[in-house]
Amino acid sequence: MDSSDLNVIRALQDWVRAGGRGHLVTVVKTWGSSPRPAGSLLAVGGPGHLMGSVSGGCVEDDLVVRLRSGQVASERPERVVYGVSREEGERFGLPCGGTLELVCESIDDAEALEPVRQALEQRRAVCRELDLNTGTTRLLPAQPHTAACRLQDSLLRKVFGPQWQLIIIGAAELSRCIAQLAQALDYHVVVCDPRADYAATWDVPGTELVAGLPDDLIRARVSDERSAIITLTHDPRVDDMALIEALESPAFYVGALGSRRTTDARLERLRQLDVPATALARLHAPIGLPIGSHAPMEIAVAIAAELIAARNNALGGARDRLADPAARKAASAA
Repeated sequence: MDSSDLNVIRALQDWVRAGGRGHLVTVVKTWGSSPRPAGSLLAVGGPGHLMGSVSGGCVEDDLVVRLRSGQVASERPERVVYGVSREEGERFGLPCGGTLELVCESIDDAEALEPVRQALEQRRAVCRELDLNTGTTRLLPAQPHTAACRLQDSLLRKVFGPQWQLIIIGAAELSRCIAQLAQALDYHVVVCDPRADYAATWDVPGTELVAGLPDDLIRARVSDERSAIITLTHDPRVDDMALIEALESPAFYVGALGSRRTTDARLERLRQLDVPATALARLHAPIGLPIGSHAPMEIAVAIAAELIAARNNALGGARDRLADPAARKAASAA
């Protein structure tokens, strides 16, 4: 499944190439509670042509009218702020007094966006710099961990790519549930299973299936911190190979399915294979937040929640709250 940024850029290019004119809208700053983070994109074309979101639907209707009527960004890029007053926040449905600052720009050259599209398709990071005074743009090198969006004076710098990637080792029923949730969370999902019977039955649209060895895949495909790796096969011959490579990779998350007893046995095997203690400390196992899950989709939700927490550097707080009996009761009642 392609990233949301890539879908926005492709759609905008298609509309412009078809003879139209489009607008690219970027969330550059938020205050209070906001439905979309800085760096989120919206492409606006002709009637019926929208891709992406900057507020989850709160301000899009008003913004689209202003863009299409020429009230905003008709010639040069323009800043637009929603939710300054309490009345405006209530009018547009922004939660808890949230405020959005947007940059809107008119797009009439599809080819100028081509390097951005190529970078996203090739899992490379690139920074697009926009001068709000002149409307000129240039591309700069970027690192994957660079802030997604920054507006300083009249210069907007938005980093595109690489898309978040989830590598799932094992192609069973739980893997299907996780893959579906991960795609909804904007991950490119790669499923690896060297066992022919399992690989032959994989059928989740939008995912990539690799039938080779997991350690080879991880060496070839995990080159930055925007990757997560989880092992689900219950077969030490497969999972351990993957974990040895994954724990030495730059992936932001490495997790393994199994009970505490299974986890203890796995850790002992990995120690005997000379995996360093510092690497073993990175392993999330048993995998998933402790929410009392049992069915495959429930377990997938727990794993997806742990991925979200890890990606947002909030994993410790999430586990601490769920470890408290009162917090668990409140969470289950919600």
